[in-house]
Amino acid sequence: MIKLYDFELSGSCYKIRLFLNILGIEYQKENVDFVNKEHKTPKYTALNPFGEIPVFEDDDLWLRDAQAILVYLAGKYDGSHTWFPADAASQGKIAQWLSTGGGEIMNAAGARLVKILHYPLDLEKLQTGANRVFRILDDHLADRDWLELDHPTIADIACFPYTALAGEGGIALAPYPNILRWLERVKQLPGFIPMPGITPSV
Repeated sequence: MIKLYDFELSGSCYKIRLFLNILGIEYQKENVDFVNKEHKTPKYTALNPFGEIPVFEDDDLWLRDAQAILVYLAGKYDGSHTWFPADAASQGKIAQWLSTGGGEIMNAAGARLVKILHYPLDLEKLQTGANRVFRILDDHLADRDWLELDHPTIADIACFPYTALAGEGGIALAPYPNILRWLERVKQLPGFIPMPGITPSV
């Protein structure tokens, strides 16, 4: 049985919950008290030395990093091979957005930490970084429905949560109409589930 070390308000954990639900995979959740920094305790750093969530267990396999977990789930459990196709070109195109989802878009995650949990981070710098990547993302989506290929992939799953949660970091998405339309498309995927701060499609 798959086990996900999870925090309900984490967009990174939500990526995994969302994709597991889309694939129809049963799993167990082990809740991590992120607010009280349980992920920094020796018990947790024994599972992930970086002290970050999520952590993922599947039999004797352990993985950290949400993007790596998405790749594994698509490779092992997606019988259609559409979420992360096997050809090198598709994998390269998708991987660059996996990097963005775990990289530049995390500026929005950091801004959210400042606003919600009062982390001592540079809010203005984080918001500026988030707006920069959202402008690039919005331009990229001007003539396409999905980040890469002609259908949803794990690239979309990786970039979706912290983009959708940007408002909780004080970042308005109104200037990015193509992003807003893309967010609605993701919400309409079969198997979509919400999380606090991300509501179902209207």
